Amino acid sequence: MAMTLRLTPVQTEGLRVQARVERTSMQEVAKRAIEEYLVTHARFAPLDLVLDVELERYAGALEVLSRWTD
Repeated sequence: MAMTLRLTPVQTEGLRVQARVERTSMQEVAKRAIEEYLVTHARFAPLDLVLDVELERYAGALEVLSRWTD
């Protein structure tokens, strides 16, 4: 799937330099960076989604429990 990624001039130059250092394309460096980000952050996504729903659902009970620790 094609997409357009708009970078600042500083980001573009940094990407260009890194691609030159790695002797690969700017696209390849960007794809690897995105993959690394997804692998690092994907494990938290399901928990975050559940917590968004459940924290609101149990807000009252959590409030009562928080007073017990004071």
